[in-house]
Amino acid sequence: MNSEEKKVIVITGASSGFGALTARTLSRAGHIVYAGMRETDGRNAPQVKAVNDYASDHMVNIKGIEMDVNSQDSVDSAVRDILAEHNHIDVLIHNAGHMVVGPAEAFTPEQLADMYNINVLSTQRVNRSVLPNMRKRGQGLIIWVSSSSVKGGTPPYLAPYFAAKAGMDSLAVSYAAELARFGIETSIVVPGSFTSGTNHFLNAGQPQDKHVQEEYDAKYNGLIDQISEKLAAISPEDADVSMVSDEIARIVSLPNGERPYRVHIDPADDGSEEVSIVADRIRTEFLTRVGLDDLLPKTSERAADIK
Repeated sequence: MNSEEKKVIVITGASSGFGALTARTLSRAGHIVYAGMRETDGRNAPQVKAVNDYASDHMVNIKGIEMDVNSQDSVDSAVRDILAEHNHIDVLIHNAGHMVVGPAEAFTPEQLADMYNINVLSTQRVNRSVLPNMRKRGQGLIIWVSSSSVKGGTPPYLAPYFAAKAGMDSLAVSYAAELARFGIETSIVVPGSFTSGTNHFLNAGQPQDKHVQEEYDAKYNGLIDQISEKLAAISPEDADVSMVSDEIARIVSLPNGERPYRVHIDPADDGSEEVSIVADRIRTEFLTRVGLDDLLPKTSERAADIK
């Protein structure tokens, strides 16, 4: 896959936030972009219209496509349609996710299962649909949109989201090694807390057990608002969510073998990068020690990532 070629790109969860921004940024770079979202004939119909209008106004190739990542049938249908038109998918971007806020105990086990379904199992559904074509071709790029909460500062009242993101990040690490011999590259993009420009907190879910929540509120009244205010206070004034979409576009543009294994976009610097450097270095040293260093990323940026 030459970096200068027009690529066929699929982005999950592209109705808003990082996904929507990334879809538009990549389309402006000349790629063919499929913005995956659910309920394209229902609540996300306005988002589909916005995508179509953007394509027309900017003369770019971006399309909204029905892809409910919680449904294997929906994912398979979307991928079949894309492959029928282009015969291949060059880049898959795992962006779909959902946030909930509140005391961990107040969430039911079923709610935690839903979070894992949206943030982790969704990637497995899409992988199982997209990867056969990439493996057959012996090339491709998987980008995982992780979170600095996986290894950095983790404020309370976000436990289900943090746990799910950690699960997704761990899955990405294992996939990176297992896809290496097929010629499929992996980049894990780690955004920090962006308190404006996304709808994470606005659309966040709430605990179902209101009785337990009330008991915690008596001790931690207004905590989530305090967290939001503190995060906003330590974020630099020039921090903008476009930093994430721009970095993803940069990774896509790089030649094969030169893409970073993990990058952080964390203006508030919650410590995630420092911990990741150690974790990724240890992983590199271990795989090398057991003779599996061919599974490691062969990138010019690797030394910087694992120093």
